[in-house]
Amino acid sequence: MAIIERPSAVPTFAGAGANAPAVVTPTQGLGVFKRPVAASGWKSWVFTVDHKKLGIMYGVVSMFFFLVGGVEALLIRLQLAAPDNTVLSAQVYNEMFTMHATTMVFLFVMPMAAAFANYFLPLQIGARDVAFPRINALGFWLFLFGGIFINTSWVLGGAADGGWFMYSPNSSPLFSPGHGVDFWVLGLQITGIASLVGAINLIVTVLNMRAPGMKLMHMPMFTWMVLVVQFLLAFAMPVITVALFLLGFERNFGATFFNVDAGADPLLWQHLFWIFGHPEVYIIILPSFGIISEVLPVFARKPLFGYKFVVFSGAGIGFLGWGVWAHHMFASGLGPVSVAVFSVATMLIAIPTGVKIVNWTLTLWGGKLWFTTAMKFAIGVIVLFTIGGVTGVTHAVAPSDTQQTDTYHIVGHFHFVIVGGAVMGLFAGLYYWWPKMFGKTLNEKLGGWNFWLMFWGISITFGAMHIVGMQGQPRRMVVWPEKLTGEGFFNLHFWNQVATWGAFTIAVGVAFFIVNVVVTARKKERAPLDPWDARTLEWITASPPKEHNFDVIPTVHALDEFFHRKYEEVEHEDGHVKLMKVKTAEEILAEEEARADAHIHLPSPSYWPIVLAFGLPIIAYGVIYNLILSFVGAAIVLLAGFGWALEPSVAEDSDYDPPAGGDSTKELATIG
Repeated sequence: MAIIERPSAVPTFAGAGANAPAVVTPTQGLGVFKRPVAASGWKSWVFTVDHKKLGIMYGVVSMFFFLVGGVEALLIRLQLAAPDNTVLSAQVYNEMFTMHATTMVFLFVMPMAAAFANYFLPLQIGARDVAFPRINALGFWLFLFGGIFINTSWVLGGAADGGWFMYSPNSSPLFSPGHGVDFWVLGLQITGIASLVGAINLIVTVLNMRAPGMKLMHMPMFTWMVLVVQFLLAFAMPVITVALFLLGFERNFGATFFNVDAGADPLLWQHLFWIFGHPEVYIIILPSFGIISEVLPVFARKPLFGYKFVVFSGAGIGFLGWGVWAHHMFASGLGPVSVAVFSVATMLIAIPTGVKIVNWTLTLWGGKLWFTTAMKFAIGVIVLFTIGGVTGVTHAVAPSDTQQTDTYHIVGHFHFVIVGGAVMGLFAGLYYWWPKMFGKTLNEKLGGWNFWLMFWGISITFGAMHIVGMQGQPRRMVVWPEKLTGEGFFNLHFWNQVATWGAFTIAVGVAFFIVNVVVTARKKERAPLDPWDARTLEWITASPPKEHNFDVIPTVHALDEFFHRKYEEVEHEDGHVKLMKVKTAEEILAEEEARADAHIHLPSPSYWPIVLAFGLPIIAYGVIYNLILSFVGAAIVLLAGFGWALEPSVAEDSDYDPPAGGDSTKELATIG
């Protein structure tokens, strides 16, 4: 455990002392199993267990995979831009759309949400770290190695080619004889472990490490939505893990779980996949809902309308999301009773989602709107997600769903939801929290170009997909013949070209974001501590926050604690009650520093999480190529487990000195 000794005279924010380096003294270890000392440079990132650094690393790697998935999407659209096209072969096209979906869902949207959760959830609840810092680091390295493992299939014989849903028997060795599906199965199991351990970590953090006085109904909305998502992950990941194990054993060890000739039923895979797959939709979208529920009140200059309704509607979405999976299977012959039940459930789940949209709209109504880039993205989520949601509710009508289920109409629908909802919300979070993470504000002019290009690109691309879908263009098709082009308004050639140009418009919008990041990194101007006049606890800290987050753990008295510390209600002579600003963020931070805890204990860095995570891809390569490799990987995992277990624990730290008046159980992040 590292101990940060604060200087006796704590400087105020006005000087450079606010971010002065603390003295870190690591506990000594046991021979080879000792923890690495605090280091600078690349070691400070590779061995870190700091939730903020891990959040940044999640974000950087996620954005890289976002670009990879974007290139795959552009290649798909180029292939479909004209009839009888030959940009991609049929095999490469199948691999491309499979890996595009896999990359965007599992390697971008989910881990980017994890980036925000890792960085800001402890800050929002007034904690110095997550409950299990080393497990937090393990989750990141598992995600990174799992993503790399899946993508090495491109150069080792070809990627998976069965679609991200990997329906049987298409995923069987008979129809997919290469190793692409094996890479997909094993890689997703590695990233799935990352999601599962991360979920347990964040659940424990929220339930046990909130600041004194922070009741559940005082938590920021982003924290609430992340908590719901972690419970969804905790119950959904085991389901897909079982399915992946069954498919892996069928492909590599001769099992027959989905083989009709052996008396099995391929629909078993569909049920297992979609029991995971539909909660997965809300795992993807709820963090975005949490982000815009933070952004809208700040830039509308008023509290979130119906806070409790938004909380319970988010929890309701998480609960009802388990009862709609079979609407993905209406064409599989489930029978009229099952179809009727899941049709009704699909209609019901629109209710809590509608509640959120109404509350967001009423938050904007009558507010003093400040149209920053973050605000534009948040409003864009409301517009685009509503469009996607409406087209989704139509699929609760089983006859129309049966007609549309394998057409581009469905592709347009779920892209409106995922890209228009989840991705746009994540960009809102990037623009909103960038000053807190890096101390600089992203350029608003470039941000405007970023937003409008993405907004119109999404609308054009996926709107056109609805049209070609209604004309009967099947999804998962590599070419469409000239004779099916059609005439007039419903010309397939025209609308496929429109969709392709829309996709490139989105790409240009993303390019503006990358340029914005580079331009912002090069400028010297620092952002104010509280550039948006925000409401929640993460803005009470320095920008970027210190390693230990808070000089003293804040005591919470109300929802939007930071806002209430800045403003007081004042009654004027005419009887009207108005808010008056009584403190600035700089003054609040100076007060916190003036009474900083004398001894602040943080977990020391550790290299065992990366060693343990590295062993799992070795095991996976062994399953595919040679089981001897699997034994080598297992040995690495066992060594890392022993090293992890034998690292110094809190109990062995003789000079632990809890801060006076503090709650040591909340002051100390457990060894995890």
